[in-house]
Amino acid sequence: MVPESLHDFFLTSGTVAGALIGLLFVVISVSAQRLTRSEAGAQLHRIRASAALTAFTNALVVSLLALIPGQKIGPASVVVAIVGLAFVIASLLSLIRGHQMRWNIARDATFLAGLVAVFVIQLVSGEQIIAHPHNPGPVSTIAFLVVFCFLGGIFRSWEIIGAPSIGLVHEVTALARKQHDADDQQDEQREA
Repeated sequence: MVPESLHDFFLTSGTVAGALIGLLFVVISVSAQRLTRSEAGAQLHRIRASAALTAFTNALVVSLLALIPGQKIGPASVVVAIVGLAFVIASLLSLIRGHQMRWNIARDATFLAGLVAVFVIQLVSGEQIIAHPHNPGPVSTIAFLVVFCFLGGIFRSWEIIGAPSIGLVHEVTALARKQHDADDQQDEQREA
């Protein structure tokens, strides 16, 4: 049973999820050329687009079914978590089939591992709700997972459009490369 205190959260998150799915379709249509190529990088973009859609759809379905009176959020969470896990397995198989399991996709593999964690926690929470429908704890956990799905979907959407990556690891690596290049130039100048 969904506590009354979470009703407005699920109402808002259902609205937000619907809007974000609509925007994702716009992003996909703008990036259609990159997504339809047959090269290896295109498959990675397709997986990113599917991951964003999976995250947003998970948030949408859970949020909407939480609004229906009765005991809907537990079974919905279980079913959507199983579908999400199937997506992750299919994505990993796609990467293996395409021989794309390399270090440069570690971020994508980490994201998929994060989705696995979200879906497993959601599955367990859904089962707890089914077993103990009046315990509000698992419903709160699912509400937090909806937020994580939003964040993950937004992150993936940002990558799909090819937006700049400005993260701590990226910036430290760029700074280290710049310093290494400067040191190499100084060494070359001394030798000359």
